[in-house]
Amino acid sequence: MAVYTVHEPPAARGAPVPSDRAVFVRDGFYFWAFLLGPIWMLWRRLWLVLLVYLGIMAGLHAAFWYLDVREVVQFLIDTAIALLIGLEASTLQRWTLARRGWAETASVVGDDLDAAERRYFASRFARTQKENEPGRPGPMTTWGPTRSASDVVGLFPEPGGPR
Repeated sequence: MAVYTVHEPPAARGAPVPSDRAVFVRDGFYFWAFLLGPIWMLWRRLWLVLLVYLGIMAGLHAAFWYLDVREVVQFLIDTAIALLIGLEASTLQRWTLARRGWAETASVVGDDLDAAERRYFASRFARTQKENEPGRPGPMTTWGPTRSASDVVGLFPEPGGPR
């Protein structure tokens, strides 16, 4: 089962966000980002990430040339960087979406993207149905039962109490 984070674009002047604009970003290894990093970045429109990647790679290869590094070492370092890109591809996508003003609204678990989308939109629909029930008070500000300062959490003793 995969974990997806759901991102929604910034609402235009307080208008509700249409559900078809939500973006689901899967956690995990991205094979195509590992194999074809710059093309994958272009495909996902990660422009700033691509520019930083190209700048780092150009500087790295200039250092390789200046230091006369062997081809085997260059290949291993390039492979390590590609592996890092494949592992951190979802983080790069989330960073780009956050930079553009998109809000991360939920995390969803599903067998695949379709299952995650169904689960997210079903819970979103149920949440809006509950909020629109007649005679129901507005959304609560706290989750779960309210606690007083003397409540014990877990196995920790009450502050100032006997040991």
